[in-house]
Amino acid sequence: MAGEKIINRDGRKRVSRRKIAPGAIPGTLETDPDALFPIITLMGYDEENLIERTVQDLGELKTLMEKPAVTWVNVDGLGDAGILSGLADLFGIHSLALEDVIHAHQRAKVEEYGDELFIVARMLSRENGSLNTEQLSLFLGRGFLVTFQDSPGDCLEPVRERIRKGKGRIRGSGSDYLAYTLLDAVVDAYFPILEDFDEELEGMEDEIMDRPNNETVSRIHSLKHDLLLMRRTVRPLREAISVLLREESPLVSRETRVYLRDCYDHTIQVIDMTETHRDIVSGLMDFYLSSVSNRMNEIMKVLTIISTIFIPLTFITGIYGMNFNPRASPLNMPELNWRWGYPAVWGVMVLIAMILLVFFRRKGWLGSSGGSG
Repeated sequence: MAGEKIINRDGRKRVSRRKIAPGAIPGTLETDPDALFPIITLMGYDEENLIERTVQDLGELKTLMEKPAVTWVNVDGLGDAGILSGLADLFGIHSLALEDVIHAHQRAKVEEYGDELFIVARMLSRENGSLNTEQLSLFLGRGFLVTFQDSPGDCLEPVRERIRKGKGRIRGSGSDYLAYTLLDAVVDAYFPILEDFDEELEGMEDEIMDRPNNETVSRIHSLKHDLLLMRRTVRPLREAISVLLREESPLVSRETRVYLRDCYDHTIQVIDMTETHRDIVSGLMDFYLSSVSNRMNEIMKVLTIISTIFIPLTFITGIYGMNFNPRASPLNMPELNWRWGYPAVWGVMVLIAMILLVFFRRKGWLGSSGGSG
């Protein structure tokens, strides 16, 4: 699944917010020159029959729509304004709604245009550790549902399989139930991503405990960015589904609203899990800083102990480094003339070092000890 993405200097993908020029006429259709040419697929069905094919022109589409009870038209690619305008004329899509389809940076929402509902949801996918988002636009009418995507590849294949195999109640229900199943598939696709976050967070905790490094900080910031994107995606979708539940519309039956309640509950679960993960990521950064600080303290402690041991030794060697002539006075460093003077100095220095090591250990400053500082 691909969305509107460009590459940042740090190699991460982000959503491109391409908009029309300020002051343009409302409903202006200005397609992206890099967008894919539209590929139109149709699935028409009832309890007994199923039609599934790629449509070559709008005339063929109009003919095929006359047969089944429910028609699902999916458009992959938004690169031809003529075809999109023809679809808008065929299904009575308002120009303002079609403009929102082409400029696919909309937040999830529900809008009513005459006898149709315009629903926007955002699909999420995770590729190479980067979270990407793509707009899914739905136009719900009596007996039909039209969906628009940036490019082929989505999380809706399980719905297509249910239609093909006649599983569940989808083949015996209307277009409103089809719209519900698509929204439910979008929400369900969030959970595997959250499970990936779970595994990654657990691995990062162990990594921070054992060997924290600069790459860990980069991954923490990346996860924080992805979770923020997920929260910005799910919260509006929860509000959109709430609108479908709260506002009476002849296009959404009472039976379908029962299922939408379940979908609404799933969005709440996703939001709760996202907030929990964001708290964990924030805690990981504190944990990382604490771990690095503790490691630095351990290093400084070892260096301080070494320095402390060598202070008296340096003092002793400094004394005997003074060039006083013992022959000039019996008070001038008489140890230089002792037979065992050199071994005695070494013995004193070793004894001082051992006494300091024992003292540090009993204080608990070196390794484990039962003492306290």
